[in-house]
Amino acid sequence: MKKILILMAVSTSIASLGQSQKATPLKYPKTAKGETVDVYFDTKVSDPYRWLEDDKSEETAAWVKEENKVTYDYLAQIPFRNALKSRLEKLWNYEKISAPFKEGNFIYYHKNNGLQNQSVLYRKDAKGKEEVFLDPNTFSKLGTTSLGSVDFSEDGSKVAYSISEGGSDWRKVILMDVNSFKQLEDTLVDIKFSSIAWKANEGFYYSSYDKPKGSQLSAKTDQHKLYYHKLGTPQKEDKVIFGADQKRRYVGGSVTEDNRYLVITAANSTYGNELYIQDLTKPNSPIVTIVDNFKSDSNILDNEGSKLFIETDLNAPNKRIVSVDFSNPKPENWKNVIPETENVLTPTTGAGFIFANYMKDAVSIVKQYDYSGKLLREIQLPGLGTASGFGSKKTEKTLYYSFTNYITPGTIYSFEPKSGKSAVYAKPKVDFKSEDFVSTQVFYTSKDGTKIPMIITHKKGLKLDGKNPTILYGYGGFNISLTPSFAVSNAVWMENGGIYAVANLRGGGEYGKKWHDAGTKMQKQNVFNDFIAAAEYLIAKKYTSSDFLAIRGGSNGGLLVGATMTQRPDLMKVALPAVGVMDMLRYHTFTSGAGWAFDYGTSADSKEMFEYIKGYSPVANVKSGTKYPATMVTTGDHDDRVVPAHSFKFAAELQEKQAGPNPVLIRIDINAGHGAGKSLAATIQENCDIQAFTLYNMGFTTLPTLTNP
Repeated sequence: MKKILILMAVSTSIASLGQSQKATPLKYPKTAKGETVDVYFDTKVSDPYRWLEDDKSEETAAWVKEENKVTYDYLAQIPFRNALKSRLEKLWNYEKISAPFKEGNFIYYHKNNGLQNQSVLYRKDAKGKEEVFLDPNTFSKLGTTSLGSVDFSEDGSKVAYSISEGGSDWRKVILMDVNSFKQLEDTLVDIKFSSIAWKANEGFYYSSYDKPKGSQLSAKTDQHKLYYHKLGTPQKEDKVIFGADQKRRYVGGSVTEDNRYLVITAANSTYGNELYIQDLTKPNSPIVTIVDNFKSDSNILDNEGSKLFIETDLNAPNKRIVSVDFSNPKPENWKNVIPETENVLTPTTGAGFIFANYMKDAVSIVKQYDYSGKLLREIQLPGLGTASGFGSKKTEKTLYYSFTNYITPGTIYSFEPKSGKSAVYAKPKVDFKSEDFVSTQVFYTSKDGTKIPMIITHKKGLKLDGKNPTILYGYGGFNISLTPSFAVSNAVWMENGGIYAVANLRGGGEYGKKWHDAGTKMQKQNVFNDFIAAAEYLIAKKYTSSDFLAIRGGSNGGLLVGATMTQRPDLMKVALPAVGVMDMLRYHTFTSGAGWAFDYGTSADSKEMFEYIKGYSPVANVKSGTKYPATMVTTGDHDDRVVPAHSFKFAAELQEKQAGPNPVLIRIDINAGHGAGKSLAATIQENCDIQAFTLYNMGFTTLPTLTNP
């Protein structure tokens, strides 16, 4: 690999940073302050930037424009920004291909030639002739319309595919004949948080909310419904199957592979669901209740005739698989097929087998079982990392899975389920020398004595002198696990001598339900303590120091960064909160935010909960006279999941109250949402700006590299 980076000593880079940058403070746009005051249990809380919640106002639009001008003018002065972007583009410019899947008479797969904004869906016929099936790069001139789910009818002759415009969670669904490419009927609109579940070739089930009054981007949506769309009929005639009389915030529908059953899940929060089933072979059959409460997560994995296989954490915090007959499916009749183990289970089915993907200290172990629960083999994976896939129809003879870790680009393997043999199917040709880097898992101690795992990745030969630029990444919520995966942006960061550290905080799913619960509601502070302890570990072991540490996280991880930097502003040099939940007193009043209450609780629950939430809410805890780290908040103006007002208000508070010389910027993507479907060009530019901002504020004026072997 040709070196394009400039060798330099850290001490030289700090000395060469002009004093003029620190001596001339940034001039931020003037953000007007209103008089809004809310009362929570007799406590008055002012909200001077409430007006920024109005995403339809001209004043908010003008503020966004002015803030972006300050931000991009600042970024433009960074001398190595263009070189960094060039390296990101070069490294990202490789062919990416997905595992193939068969539908009807064709084999389909996604492919990106290198720097295409959106991956293209291709197909091959029986003779191996390749053609483009769906190219989302043609959906809009700016590349801001992305392809969502793609679901085929039972015989593969028809497809329903969803699109997102400007990153919105609201989707449109288009029906097309796969042979003629002709659209079959009018586009379905206003669909949100939904899969498409075909009932044979007749029609399909989907979920959505009633269109909210006021802003579509921020108004509350909290009654989800499951609909059935019969082909050839207008959407206004679609029948509500579930949710009209039973108000639920999240409702999903799926159909078993044999088209025998409709499975319905219903929930009011991001954890815990009711489970229902309906026999589709009998017209007007009743919807049968399997689980009638929200105390567990349960879903039907597969069926063999009337025998149902259910994955559940009911009486099994790390999950198990049980079986039960449709005739009497209540939990008291469940029988273990694969019992709970000490490791968290995520199962899939393919080719008539069950693949149990276990997570041990955030890395994968995969075991293959038959439907009686007999262990057939443990799959020999290429190394320690994350394996995913193995899912397919029962008729398939060959399965596919991917494997990746922080230094191994995602490689697709074919798998023969009868012999257990794996073979490389598609290995990406990335201009990155994995052998020059190393990932090490450590366990550090949090404030209350809990051991927390963290994986630290960097170039081999790292000198532990406390001067290595480091990004500490975390999430810590919603039962989501951070497992090792390769990212081009992180590869470039590490090429430049940086350390990338990922802490597996409580609130995530790495160790099952107990680990998740330990970071929720009145225990949310555990998550921030775990993150702070991770930073302190990296500093104590001289991987880095506060002058060279950046903290980063998105969405719930944005909250993590916001809370950490307001509680310990001395701990890091740079803070990078992305699309964060920053106003914890009001998050539940926007879009589907009320559904996050299992993790957070709400300010309306009780005085105790209000005071607890107020104690860590980033917007409520920015204090005048405090020296905050260099901060770049990132969000999208069309984010309708975590509305951008969270980031707007947090940035305004920081800009008003920052006492130190460090810049506080907000970078607002236009026509972009929470992150899904973002064009590759926009992704590269965002990562370039984040890394450039980070290094520049650590004192670098050129791209650093390690000075030791």
